[in-house]
Amino acid sequence: MALTAWCFFWLACVGAFHVAALCFRLFAYLLLCLRRPKDLRRRYGAWAVVTGPTSGIGRSISLELARRGLNLVLFGRDAAKLRDISETISSTHCVQTKTVLFDFSHVSTDQGDQAMRRFQEAIQGLEVGLLVNNAAVVKPGALFMHEAAVESLARIIRVNVLALTQVTAAVLPVMVQRGRGTIVNISSGSALALPSFPLYSVYAATKRYVAEFSRSLSVEYKSKGIDVQCQFPFLVETSMISSAVKANFFPVFVPTPESYARAAVRWIGHGSMSVPYVAHTLQWLVTGMVPEFVHDKYRLQQHLQQRTIFRKLRSWKK
Repeated sequence: MALTAWCFFWLACVGAFHVAALCFRLFAYLLLCLRRPKDLRRRYGAWAVVTGPTSGIGRSISLELARRGLNLVLFGRDAAKLRDISETISSTHCVQTKTVLFDFSHVSTDQGDQAMRRFQEAIQGLEVGLLVNNAAVVKPGALFMHEAAVESLARIIRVNVLALTQVTAAVLPVMVQRGRGTIVNISSGSALALPSFPLYSVYAATKRYVAEFSRSLSVEYKSKGIDVQCQFPFLVETSMISSAVKANFFPVFVPTPESYARAAVRWIGHGSMSVPYVAHTLQWLVTGMVPEFVHDKYRLQQHLQQRTIFRKLRSWKK
């Protein structure tokens, strides 16, 4: 009887500690929400570099940074879309823009090396204070690994890992020389809140790389006046998610890119990791209470359903 009472006591203590930790995390988040956003131009510099700025989160973050008075170097793979976002920014905000054409899947090739040289020439002499590594791919989507073409998996790694690393390495010397700057790497909620992400294994692995890369760089460059932050968006209403995926979530948990971008830019400079959108933070806290085996089973079931839908869509397109 005494042993049972002691077991119950210690389990209650562990549970109370866990709840207290979650409450502290939420309280700390709410305190940060009340802080005024930084004046990014004054704190870091007049120019920002954004990769993948032509659609979704990248486009909205570019517009939000321009609204806050930053000049922009837009780094993407579609010339027409780059021209469109550049003209949109120039016509609505009194800032300068530069565009650099680069298909990130060509990183570490002769074509990619030429694009990186053009990028380094474009930022030469500029007061680059902010880098947003947003470009990423998730295709081919929900598939068992043996069903996916090896080239499509390699493309995910090149874009999500190699290109992000190379662009960061190109910008860091400029920031180190100036003694200030900030790097924002966009990871994924799947890399933070979920123990596994089956049928998207390579994508999830690349986003975990982004998280660890960011955390280590934050420690490495803090003394040099450079802030490094990893942001973890959960679902956002972009072309990367299908209507079938979105239908499984309440609308409040799937913000528009514009809503997410406002929260994301507000959090720049506040901490080495961030879940900027408040509804996503609540999701993160709740998922932390669920056992891993429940996550694994539910996520596999959901992604198998997505796989079925995607296969039908591909057959219809053919």
